Amino acid sequence: MRVVFFGTPEFAVPSFEALLGEGFDVAAVVTRPDRPQGRSRSQLLPSPIKLAAQAEAVPVLEPERPTTPEFYQQVRGLHADIGVVVAYGHILRPELLAIPLRGMVNVHPSLLPELRGAAPVEWAVRNGLQKTGVTIMQMDAGLDSGPILHQIPHPIPPDITGGELSEHLAEVGAQALIEALGLMEQGLAKPVPQDETRATYAPKLTREMARIHWDHGASEIVRAILALDPKPGAWTELDGREVKLFGARAADGRGAPGEVLTADGRLRMAAGAGAVEVEEVQPAGKPRMPAADWIRGRGVRVGQRFT
Repeated sequence: MRVVFFGTPEFAVPSFEALLGEGFDVAAVVTRPDRPQGRSRSQLLPSPIKLAAQAEAVPVLEPERPTTPEFYQQVRGLHADIGVVVAYGHILRPELLAIPLRGMVNVHPSLLPELRGAAPVEWAVRNGLQKTGVTIMQMDAGLDSGPILHQIPHPIPPDITGGELSEHLAEVGAQALIEALGLMEQGLAKPVPQDETRATYAPKLTREMARIHWDHGASEIVRAILALDPKPGAWTELDGREVKLFGARAADGRGAPGEVLTADGRLRMAAGAGAVEVEEVQPAGKPRMPAADWIRGRGVRVGQRFT
């Protein structure tokens, strides 16, 4: 089966490598263009999937927008049997989805129709779900609404971070993709329409969504901090300066929401109910560091209040 692969971040790499490992003919990789990085924005950073493709000598296409007639013609020229889309970063139009003979399938890290959208892993942790998984879906014009070809469930441990869960689901997704394509090749795939009445959504995370609300309960704050670790990081302010918090767990304690209760090597703050203890912090403009180091550097003291 000849494949055109659409993907960008690290999450897409296991699926790409699984296709090659199982002998699929990957005609080309389509990814987002290199992005400027650093303070001067002068250095261009290639996507993880571009680096993986170059390592395997697979041609790479980098359209700024995958919507031009010229790009469509490039894809037609690949003569692909199927398109595989894994966290590409652009919505694909129906005319592009129709170019491969068998259309395109998507590797989505949730058990659709639950958690449609851009951030299903983070919202699964934040919402306190005990189970998620990966869905292989035949793509249509809607938002993660196409027929389901295959699903593999995966448990969510209570203390896992969004980053760790994403790594796990990337590997599960690669397995699910190979199994789904195998079913398609054998003519055994049976697309199942999604139940729209069960649909939930996982919208793109905004800066305001990442802000810690100290009047919420400790368990809710802990889930928010875990969900956004390592990126974008849940943040709060101390004396008007931003601080990101990591490695959270619920603890005993009472006080005004956001009040620092302990700063003796441990960092513990009062929540709306209970307290939250964190292992690491990242003050604005500085690297991530153990909370104990920040305390020793007099970054925080008992009685101060995060807002």
